[in-house]
Amino acid sequence: MTNYSKQTSLLHSPHKTDPATGAVSVPVQHASTFHQPDIEQFGDYDYARSGNPTRRALEETIAGLENGTHGFAFASGMAAISTTFMLLSTGDHLVITDDVYGGTFRLTTKVLHRQGIEHTFVDMTDPEAVKAAVKPNTKMIFMETPSNPTMNITPVREITDFAKENGILTALDNTFMTPVLQRPLDLGVDIVIHSATKFIGGHSDVVAGLAVVKDEELASELQFLQNSFGAILGPQDCWLVMRGLKTLHARMSVSEQSAHELAAWFLEQPEVEHVYYPGLTTHPGYTVNKEQADGAGAVLSFRLKDKEAVRRFVDHVEIPVFAVSLGAVESILSYPRTMSHAAMSDEERHARGITDGLLRLSVGLEKTDDLKQDFANAFAASRKEEQV
Repeated sequence: MTNYSKQTSLLHSPHKTDPATGAVSVPVQHASTFHQPDIEQFGDYDYARSGNPTRRALEETIAGLENGTHGFAFASGMAAISTTFMLLSTGDHLVITDDVYGGTFRLTTKVLHRQGIEHTFVDMTDPEAVKAAVKPNTKMIFMETPSNPTMNITPVREITDFAKENGILTALDNTFMTPVLQRPLDLGVDIVIHSATKFIGGHSDVVAGLAVVKDEELASELQFLQNSFGAILGPQDCWLVMRGLKTLHARMSVSEQSAHELAAWFLEQPEVEHVYYPGLTTHPGYTVNKEQADGAGAVLSFRLKDKEAVRRFVDHVEIPVFAVSLGAVESILSYPRTMSHAAMSDEERHARGITDGLLRLSVGLEKTDDLKQDFANAFAASRKEEQV
């Protein structure tokens, strides 16, 4: 197939039509098992945990979009990350970004240690700190860029070059950027992971995870683990993710442009102490992100004075959904302290810049001026409430 742009490839993948009927949609195959022709030779599918035609269509599609060779669809983003971590064995050591998503933090600190897997959290904006954290038994470096929720940027190529020199696997959570804006495999990463619940699905109606690799041996290992653990994505959810992929480029383009405008607008608001967004030239990771990604994404965070200021603001905001998650057609406002990063202690959160006044905004498809007006009204109402 012609090597089209990502924008075009999202609509014209090898699975854009059903070869049997010509339908412009992948069939949803709900079968749990498949008839076999004889006792010696099986067909392409035998039991749906091992493989399903609808799931294969999604896995091949995401592999192509990430410039990989093999894709894997899981029941959630955390299922994709957990399965990736199961490439590690007792006695192995994991180097992981210190401001990682709260669910990944919880898995690392509460589960991996039970398997005898060591870990070290490190500031991955500093490659020298990463190199210093590596031990003789380090087997994997796990990155997340931009990080959640403080939007720190990891210089991916510098870390993957070092990892390859030392025989260390690298994995990167690409949820915030998607293959539209960032393709980690092209930067030397071994495993790229997505919570497809977010931008890839895009409509707050599916929970899913994806992983993509290039290396054949690594693909075989992940396929074995996917089949063994069984945390696979069902066919109906695979279809929903593929439907979301068709509009991904359009949604990311609109939401990113709006996020740029809103980040600049928040900088001008007296209630806002700091704005975290890699599209701002004042962001410490601006240059690195510009070199390794095609944009800054549609998520930003901003810091208010304290928890009470957050409560007043949230009480008066009308347009965004106040909820866990991100990456949907509707804007989603989240409070990391009690949502995405509730698994961290106050001390751990504050050390990572996740203060009691921090809010994360995933920008949707609403008109930007409407969002600005809504936020302006919320700040005005907050000021009046504070003065009473």
